[in-house]
Amino acid sequence: MSEKDKLQKAVKSTLEAGYQVDIEAFDFLKKLSLNDDPILIMQKALLRISELEEKTTVIDRSLLETLQKQPEKPSHKRNQVDGKTIEEIVEKKVVQSKSVFHPYSKEIDPEIAILEDPTDELTSHGEMRDYIGYFQDRFRRMERLLRKRIDARAATPIAEALKSPARTKLKIIGMITEKREVKQKVILTVEDLHSRAIILVTQKASAELHRKTQLLLRDQVVCLSVVKARGDVFFAQEIIFPEIGLKPQHRSIEPVYAVLTSDIHVGSIKFNQDAFQRFTLWLNGKYGNPRMKEVASHVKYVLVAGDVVDGVGIYPNQIKELVVEDVYDQYKLAAELLESIPDYIEVLLSPGNHDATRKALPQPAISSDFLATLQESRKVYSLGNPCRVSLHQVEVLMFHGRSLDDVISEVPGIDHSQPEKAMKLLLQNRHLAPLYGGKTMLSPEKRDFLVIERVPDIFHGGHIHVLGYCSHRGVLIVNSGGWQEQTEYMQKFGLFPTPGKVPVVNLKTLETTILSFM
Repeated sequence: MSEKDKLQKAVKSTLEAGYQVDIEAFDFLKKLSLNDDPILIMQKALLRISELEEKTTVIDRSLLETLQKQPEKPSHKRNQVDGKTIEEIVEKKVVQSKSVFHPYSKEIDPEIAILEDPTDELTSHGEMRDYIGYFQDRFRRMERLLRKRIDARAATPIAEALKSPARTKLKIIGMITEKREVKQKVILTVEDLHSRAIILVTQKASAELHRKTQLLLRDQVVCLSVVKARGDVFFAQEIIFPEIGLKPQHRSIEPVYAVLTSDIHVGSIKFNQDAFQRFTLWLNGKYGNPRMKEVASHVKYVLVAGDVVDGVGIYPNQIKELVVEDVYDQYKLAAELLESIPDYIEVLLSPGNHDATRKALPQPAISSDFLATLQESRKVYSLGNPCRVSLHQVEVLMFHGRSLDDVISEVPGIDHSQPEKAMKLLLQNRHLAPLYGGKTMLSPEKRDFLVIERVPDIFHGGHIHVLGYCSHRGVLIVNSGGWQEQTEYMQKFGLFPTPGKVPVVNLKTLETTILSFM
């Protein structure tokens, strides 16, 4: 692509994203394009705008000058997340290292236990009775979790509550089957296994109750504190989520680290193969500064939470953005990249919506037919989605995160720029995909594998392509970003990915280091 074509494409992509470039900025960009890629410059500019408190729709010269003045030396940031220190190392222009590398973790035996994997337990035929049984199982499991709470233990079945006289105060447990907003009131229809009721959240209700109402998703199960009105109607006073309780945290005795990553998208023209190869060089101790090499020496596990490849026919006109158009060849290329990871590091894979498995959740593991080339060169653990594993006693819930799209589209105040907020809400709901009928396909299994019955130490997700992390009641929540740069499909939704940023978790302390390979 010529310099002129790159310049035109940079401006075009900016306009398509909803921003304008003023004449001075364009002239400056033209000057910069003699030495730098204008497409990359504008991507950085758009990302910078998304981080500003005061948004703008016009890119001016001063913004581009600010980006050019940013230091190229490594920067170190320390962030506080719920009282825990998160160290971030953003590495710029690091050359391949030739010094001797002595990995600490090579001398440590792996300790892996597969606690839960749905692969061999999927039996659904997709019949109507399967769906009825599925939602009944979900309700029973969620009800048990709610009744473990002191404030929901004595909840009354809806059938009994309906018989109560007016003005009686009660608590009921129900599944939200309908949610409507009418003239500043919210009307909820809730059901248990035997009855249904109408719950009104009036405009006079407290601000806190209205805030919680905004967080409600259809098909999730909650406990409601209500007052009986006439007929089958109740007035809501409080909403009690299943929520997780504070739990004893598991820790490794050894200071071994786990790399959390996802969304590699091998086969896409937007897959940043150079950055990924720098990543595998780093794991081998051949890339990075001394601090990065010290981190690499402790890595014992690499966990990939879905979308190993880009797949074929996943979204409209995807073929235009594929450099490898056969899914088998995509997995072969992925194998070549992953086999570069040292063999003393254990690799665990689970599928995403782009991988060659069924799309409905829960997903079985990626078939050995696709991973044969990789399995020939090194051992990998191919698991289902979601799955739960123990690494040196630290329990990890790994979930690709397709349902995060539904949460982001339904809940005000949650967007793609902070995927950890959506993951936190799933944790509070104790369910990985409560909404049925949205973007997330659900298979009506005899058991609902998506209920979070056991609270993990780490909740690892992906899908959104944006790095985000936080801590909630002792659980480390990480959305690991990915390796794919912005596609035209992402542009349409105003999604700005953060490729090449890798979270590395110390399993002894759960401190998280973010490394950049861009």
